[in-house]
Amino acid sequence: MRLLLIAPILIPFFAAVAALTAWRRRPLQRAFGIAGSVGLLLAAAGLFESVRHHGIQSVQIGHWPAPFGITLVADLFSAVMVLTAGVVGAAVAFYSLGSLDPERESFGYHPLVQILLMGVCGAFLTGDIFNLYVWFEVMLMASFVLLALGGERAQMEGALKYVTLNLISSALFLAAVGILYGVAGTLNMADLSRKLPEVPSGLVTTLAMLFLVAFGIKAAVFPLFFWLPASYHVPPVTVTALFSGLLTKVGVYALIRIFTLLFVHDTGYTHPLLLAIAGMTMVTGVLGAVAQIDFRRLLSFHIVSQIGYLLMGLGLFTPLALAGTVFFMVHVIFSKAALFLVSGVVCRIAGTYDLKKLGGLYRTAPGLSLLFLIPALSLAGMPPLSGFVAKLALIEAGLATAQYAVVAVALGVSILTLFSMMKIWTEAFWKNPPEPERPREEKSAAPRLLIAPISALAILIIILGLAAGPLMEIAAQAAEQLLHPEGYVESVLGGIQ
Repeated sequence: MRLLLIAPILIPFFAAVAALTAWRRRPLQRAFGIAGSVGLLLAAAGLFESVRHHGIQSVQIGHWPAPFGITLVADLFSAVMVLTAGVVGAAVAFYSLGSLDPERESFGYHPLVQILLMGVCGAFLTGDIFNLYVWFEVMLMASFVLLALGGERAQMEGALKYVTLNLISSALFLAAVGILYGVAGTLNMADLSRKLPEVPSGLVTTLAMLFLVAFGIKAAVFPLFFWLPASYHVPPVTVTALFSGLLTKVGVYALIRIFTLLFVHDTGYTHPLLLAIAGMTMVTGVLGAVAQIDFRRLLSFHIVSQIGYLLMGLGLFTPLALAGTVFFMVHVIFSKAALFLVSGVVCRIAGTYDLKKLGGLYRTAPGLSLLFLIPALSLAGMPPLSGFVAKLALIEAGLATAQYAVVAVALGVSILTLFSMMKIWTEAFWKNPPEPERPREEKSAAPRLLIAPISALAILIIILGLAAGPLMEIAAQAAEQLLHPEGYVESVLGGIQ
């Protein structure tokens, strides 16, 4: 059990070190990158099965007893997130083999990706809030270099916006951690869940708002999302796919963790606020997407709108709502990663992301057209795909709690999401090309290599929809653990009083 908990952090770490020793030797760096990503996926699958069959797992690093040492802990929600990260990391690693230019690969792309995956898994598995801050900083360092790698002007501008806002977020996060330690005397999250009820309610609410702003910036919620569309469309599409699938979702994971484990003293105030933010995040994100004519910028705004659905489940704070959030998290990670990877193939074929300059891909690349439609329709919530199941659970939870306004918003945003996905379909795939067709590259070996990871993600999206019953049961079990964290606390602290 100890090895399974540590492996999702150690495997990408050692892969990154090995890739760094192969500096400027592209084949070796590729080999270590693939080995690290595949190893992470296998370790994540083992951890998920262990948690599903044996319950919540925890380990104290260095055998220092909790709450004094560094704790790693995996409940079902953590295990699902680590497994999802492993899937996306493997898909992006294989996609990179056929898409990334040699210069970026030679100068550190593969070790940086492994460091990023290490930070993501560390954030999912950490049991104390200071080490959550540490893992966020690991992700920030790796993601900033990945954004800037290549040195193009647009990249540098996007990277500066990205790092500036995230540094502000980190400063707020660290200030909140310091205050939290001052009032509670501990940073172990299981221990905090027992000690925070003894702290004056007003002070705890203030701390909750500080963490909401800090994690809200990282999750790109309204009105703190503007850095994301300005930066996510500028790096290579492999980087964007990795970011869209994982980075903002770590911010959402942190919000879910603290607002189910720590800040539950005044749910009549905090969770309606989360629900209002969710509705505004959905609306502003989808309206921004509708206005775009650039493939990747449109998808970047949809990252924002889909974050709103995740916060909706947290704001409703019922078993069905949180189960829907867990299921939606997996669905949207796969769907967004697949859509960004499709956009990279489109650019490889047509040489542009501008929808007005695209057209005719339905006839010249029918397989790619289908691979676009599967995640696009899933994102819009069309049955029988995974997005329909996830949104249905959230809508049912909203109706059950009489939150009709946010339900209406969620349904309206789904319609606009379908409209924007059909806009991409019409402009890039269906309409005639705006100029005589040039020789295409989709028959070359590289694009066929790019198709494989997209196909794998598309198959997973279909499976999530068709096998929704047993998978929703797993999500419901994860939600039950979140709403009743006694098992989490017992696993970490044991019989400590």
